[in-house]
Amino acid sequence: MSRIWGLNMTRYCRIRLVLLCCMAFLFGFAWPCLAADHAVILQYHHFGDDTPPSTSVTLKQFDLQLSYLLEHGYNVWPLEKIISFLKERKGLPDKCVAITIDDAYVSVYERAYPRLRKYGFPFTVFVPTGGVDKGIKSYLSWGQMREMQKYGAAFASHSSSHDYLIRRHEGEGREEWKDRVTKDIKHSLKRLKEETGRTPGLFAYPYGEYNTDLKDIINGLGLTGLGQQSGAVWSGSDFGVLPRFPMAAHYADREQFITKVQSLPLPVKSSVPDEPVLPPGVSMPLLSLTLMPGSYDPDSLACYTGGQGKIHVTWPDRDAHMLEIRAKGPLPKGRSRYNCTARHKKENRYFWYSHLWIRN
Repeated sequence: MSRIWGLNMTRYCRIRLVLLCCMAFLFGFAWPCLAADHAVILQYHHFGDDTPPSTSVTLKQFDLQLSYLLEHGYNVWPLEKIISFLKERKGLPDKCVAITIDDAYVSVYERAYPRLRKYGFPFTVFVPTGGVDKGIKSYLSWGQMREMQKYGAAFASHSSSHDYLIRRHEGEGREEWKDRVTKDIKHSLKRLKEETGRTPGLFAYPYGEYNTDLKDIINGLGLTGLGQQSGAVWSGSDFGVLPRFPMAAHYADREQFITKVQSLPLPVKSSVPDEPVLPPGVSMPLLSLTLMPGSYDPDSLACYTGGQGKIHVTWPDRDAHMLEIRAKGPLPKGRSRYNCTARHKKENRYFWYSHLWIRN
């Protein structure tokens, strides 16, 4: 009898908590169910087994991921809503996720959209508007976007040209480059407004590449920038280049997916240098981080980079939470990242931080 009573009380408490959370949400009261300061943004490109593996998630993987989010009580929110809450320092649910998709390939409409609509999950697609306007068959059409918009989809800028935006044309000066890139981004915003009726406040950097000048352009246009470096977002994030977890190939398997959606932001107070593009002659950059106090275990903090595994981490001032990170060998040309993780002191979760480097 006591066991039955205990089960009934447990059920009663759960129902009561849900009702209280709903009341708090409806009437604007502060409540622990909306008390977190972090969320996870997932990034996808292609959907299927017949698309490039390096940027694809299989339909089996995608189905498992969506069912995991539903079955484990994750709150899948529109990306703009999450960003608004973080900027205004409003509480978020602890399990809060946004789904984003880059490049607006037709597999979004044919394969991802039916699944996302079935679950009722909102999502954001970053559109290279020039390719859509040209009618390239691999891209979505404006009509398909307008249809999806009725069922929880949002569309934002991925530039017009989908070019390597930080690269200057031959003989192009800094101001000429800034003018060209600004016009490219503004044109994409104009086309999105004309075709979807909305002016998006988000921008995803093509290929995840940016420099401080390009980030200044994005900030100057009043946009929130999205990169391709890993990590969770929080109110202390750089809103000029928010992190996202890429979901493709072996990075999309079940265990990695679970680890990433459960992740927390490593509370980085400052990072030096801010500029990801390495100066000529620098191939083993030193990254200096200052962290805020938190629930991370500093003894477990480790950093990695592609092809080198674990790299060097030193603590010049442990009391001030200052650390320095450097690769063991030269970084390859192109894009690289320093990825740092630390265990939670009490929970089976990881704190993440990722820093982009570009070596020309």
